[in-house]
Amino acid sequence: MILCDIGNSSFHFLINKEEKKYSLDAKLPILEEKIYYISVNEKATKKLKENYKDTIDLEPFINFDTTYIGMGLDRKVVCMTIVDAIIVDAGSAITIDIMEEGKHQGGFILPGLEYYKEIYPKISSKLQFDFNTKVNLDKIPLCTQDAISYGIIQSIIQPIEKISKKHQIIFTGGHGEFLSQFIKNSIYKRDLIFENMKGIINANNCIA
Repeated sequence: MILCDIGNSSFHFLINKEEKKYSLDAKLPILEEKIYYISVNEKATKKLKENYKDTIDLEPFINFDTTYIGMGLDRKVVCMTIVDAIIVDAGSAITIDIMEEGKHQGGFILPGLEYYKEIYPKISSKLQFDFNTKVNLDKIPLCTQDAISYGIIQSIIQPIEKISKKHQIIFTGGHGEFLSQFIKNSIYKRDLIFENMKGIINANNCIA
């Protein structure tokens, strides 16, 4: 079984239990098996279909009830098996969604880490920096590198902690593991979106 999560910046494949990412303008691998996909990118979806004959869009099989207007398909898939938790999907954008008693309560969106990093040099050439992944959030920084790294991480972590209450926090996505270390009541689920895509396929025998 081959799965593909098409996002705003990459094709994310699960091929024989191995994850592979390709940028949207990269040459895609030769694959002969059926490909099950979800997508938030129409142009990239067209490229997928042009490269592979046997593809199945999982969107028609996704039933996720929410009053949130404009919620991305990838966010729905990540949330659909969660009963009570805050789900943080840290990819090119960071999406935060609240699930309570199996119902979606809403959420918000932050820029992804890579976009935060791009902002500072545009403000001033003096703000070129190497991101410090080990910055101490318990101490006020005393150098520019740490000051920027501190500001970026705190701007992401604090609004998540503010809404968390007693909820467990589940991180997923490319930067999820890194960000999860800054919140005590959190876990990291690397393959959450692929696990849920498999669940959709298994629940619909007609497409398996």
